[in-house]
Parts: sequence; structure tokens; C-alpha cells
Amino acid sequence: MDVETIETRRLRLVGLSPENMKCIFDNLSKPEIKKILGHRSEVEFLQEEIKHKNGYSSYNRGFILFLLTEKETEQIIGRCGIHNWNKEHKRAEIGYVMHDDNSKRKGLMTEAMNAILNYGFINLQLNRIEALVGIGNIPSLKLMDRFKFKNEGTLRQHYRINGKFEDTFVFSKLHSEFINAEV
Repeated sequence: MDVETIETRRLRLVGLSPENMKCIFDNLSKPEIKKILGHRSEVEFLQEEIKHKNGYSSYNRGFILFLLTEKETEQIIGRCGIHNWNKEHKRAEIGYVMHDDNSKRKGLMTEAMNAILNYGFINLQLNRIEALVGIGNIPSLKLMDRFKFKNEGTLRQHYRINGKFEDTFVFSKLHSEFINAEV
């Protein structure tokens, strides 16, 4: 199974496509899947399994999910990737999560995002990368500021979290802004 791998100073990012995920779920046992994908609980595995069974992408959308492995510990600590990738229009959404609380506030997601933005704009030749961020998600808002994403507005009652609808900010960064930026 061919996978995309990106190395940064402290991280190894292993990229999985929809085809890779199908191969993993079709050919490996549950314990093997949980280990490869870094699932820390049964709930995480079941959520991933539902995504697999329902289809990760539609006819004109794709993704590349990068598992973030800390080189020093060889532990999968989170994910960062491109999804809702529309190849025709050269745009995608960036998403990320840090599963390991001990890895937060160390600049690791900044390191990963820098690599993923570079990959998206250079390797995938995207013109636009979008991010949807909950209005109360301070760490993500700081990342948007650090990478100079532009706030394009608010999607009202966009996410349902713990039974409550919450607003989301829409951010974007264009290829031309990325090429001319210093982070």
C-alpha cells in the first residue's frame, strides 16, 4: 500500500487516501486497524468504521488524512489533513485534531499545519484552502491567525455539539497568499 509521508523536525506525517482506508478496512483485523490508525478507544474505532462504511468521499471530493506521529515516542498523537478536496476547482478544507493532551501547546500542530499547507499548495496545486472553526475554539483561532487565514464570515448554527447548535467562522488562504507569506 503506497502512502504519502512527510517528515518535519519532530513529526512524521503519514497520508492515507480513500483507497488506502478501503485497503486497511478490507484486509486487516480490528486490532491491526486500531494500531495503524492510532485509535485510543473503541469509540474512535467505531467512528472511523462508520465513515468507512458510509463512504469517505463523494464523486467529486477526496481527502488525504495525515496521521501525526511524534518521532521521539513513535506515538500517533493526532491528525491533520485535506478533506472536501475538489480537484476540478482546486480547493480543499484543512482539518486537524490533537488527540494527545501531553502534545498540546508545544507547537506540534503548527509544525504539522505548515507541512500540510505546503503539501496542499505545492504538491496538490490547490488555489484555496478553507478552514471551518468554532467561534469558541481559541487554539484553532490562534492557528488561523498565525497562518494569516482570512476570516470570510460566520455560518450560523453550523455545528451541533452536545445537543446545541453553534456558529462557525469560515477562513481561507489562497495560493498567492501562501507563496508570499512568511510563517
